[in-house]
Amino acid sequence: MTRCLATLIVACAMGTPAAAQWLKEPTKGMPRTADGKPDLSAPAPRTADGHPDFSGLWRIDSGAYAGNLLADLKPGDITTAADAVYKQRMEDLGKDDPSTFKCLPQGHRVIYGAGGMARIIQSSTVMAILYENLSYRQIFLDGRTLPADPHPSFMGYSIGRWEGDTLVVETAGFKDATWLDFGGHPHTEALRVVERYRRTSFGKIDLKATFEDPTVFNKPVTIDVKVDFAADTDMLEYVCNENEKSHARMVGKASDDKKNAVKVAREVLSRYVGAYDFRSTEDPSVVITVNVTLSQDELFVDVGGKDPQPMIPLSNTTFGTSGGRLEFVVDQRGQVDHAIFRIVEGDLKGVRK
Repeated sequence: MTRCLATLIVACAMGTPAAAQWLKEPTKGMPRTADGKPDLSAPAPRTADGHPDFSGLWRIDSGAYAGNLLADLKPGDITTAADAVYKQRMEDLGKDDPSTFKCLPQGHRVIYGAGGMARIIQSSTVMAILYENLSYRQIFLDGRTLPADPHPSFMGYSIGRWEGDTLVVETAGFKDATWLDFGGHPHTEALRVVERYRRTSFGKIDLKATFEDPTVFNKPVTIDVKVDFAADTDMLEYVCNENEKSHARMVGKASDDKKNAVKVAREVLSRYVGAYDFRSTEDPSVVITVNVTLSQDELFVDVGGKDPQPMIPLSNTTFGTSGGRLEFVVDQRGQVDHAIFRIVEGDLKGVRK
């Protein structure tokens, strides 16, 4: 399991920004069913000028793409230099990620959910997006164009236009100090992002985000981002440097476990194949599903079927990952019941589906 996959599990299952919600505040103007529950299938609201109204509090999740934005590309679609940087950062356990361990702004990564929840505030001339990690974006809707030579910034410079009921947002001018994803792909200041927002119901936004940086990857990358309305709650601020525990414990290299690898029989490995649900300890509705697969005599792990990574056997039940240890637990019948992901933040339980 790569460090980026470990980060995804921690983010979704430990109750960090996307999950750490215990405030109960009824959403004003929320359509409801007869029993008083939020009616998320109700029609999407519109503004006074007739456009879809995206205002509200939203959960954003791009699944495995947060760990590897370029997961769908072929090796030849990524430059040799960029791929070398990515592999070195993975080998180094991501210790130099400026947004996770140095706590600098995440930049474009908030677009696909790295910032947790987001509140959209919309007017006819500008749309603001506020994130739990205290970063924000301004999307100008007043007809202006992108600057020809924008001053690079963490969040870039965004403009929007309407194509029917779809809001098209173009962003450029990103600093190259941020990483393209949790895995560590680099980008340059030539990075451009186009987002297409459609609010298909009260509780759902369809978002497609396209990333281009021809000096790093030779074709545009488009991902689907899940955006769901967060009803009857509110945002809590999240400042990563207040509770950062991992960096000092991130020692060694990702490949160190190979020195202690053991041979495990294929019939034993086959028992662990399946899907495991890791749930937030504070919000059970937040789930990340980890898939374990077997190819020849080696186990692989992935999120959402993207970017499977090899697991290093350290015993018949425990496997090394660059972010910790994944241990499989059997019940009294000898059947695999669940898995435990052991990391510096604490043990996480993943129930087998």
